[in-house]
Amino acid sequence: MRFDVLTLFPEMIEANFEYSIMKRAVDAGIIEINTVNPRDYTHNKHRKVDDTPYGGGAGMVLMPQPYVDAYDAVEKITNSCTVMLTPQGEPFNNKICAELAGYEQLILLCGHYEGFDERIREIIKPREISIGDFVLTGGELPALCIIDSVSRRLEGTLGKIESMEDDSFSDGLLEYPQYTKPRDFRGYKVPEVLLNGNHKEIEEFRHQQKIERTKLRRPDLLG
Repeated sequence: MRFDVLTLFPEMIEANFEYSIMKRAVDAGIIEINTVNPRDYTHNKHRKVDDTPYGGGAGMVLMPQPYVDAYDAVEKITNSCTVMLTPQGEPFNNKICAELAGYEQLILLCGHYEGFDERIREIIKPREISIGDFVLTGGELPALCIIDSVSRRLEGTLGKIESMEDDSFSDGLLEYPQYTKPRDFRGYKVPEVLLNGNHKEIEEFRHQQKIERTKLRRPDLLG
């Protein structure tokens, strides 16, 4: 999969892929990361991308020309989806993540300041996505969240695809609690059922734990 990220701060995106699983995915050719800086498409000597809002108000608004021209310059393939990261978008979840993983290319638009001139939306017509009901200083962190979660679904990114099968939300429930050595740590012991080797009992125990944990922490998921 190819990710093309429109961002005023490409270093924020590129640095993330120098480490861990995402670096291995890039090195293996599973994902490709490209950054496009709208400042490179400005028509003024100061590379200015924002201006004061018509009608007054605080802050600066991103101008349409640099963003639309930068978007037009991105080489697009047939199976592609454009996403605008904005608090006004639909809430990102596991279902949307699975949908996005079905594309061969994601183009991600990262905003800043008071947000996008409305004409950027009207011309590009992106799918608008939010990672939560809060506001960040820019769209780079949400873009990285989406790239990371989508990339995990691509074959070869994780050592074993089974690693993803019991993740939280994979079946609508939160993940069961996990344990490793030692068996007893400061008086907190690993549940005996996980030590008896009976895989049917372990599976039943873990499933019940998923239900109980979801009931306690995210009852809204049980509808």
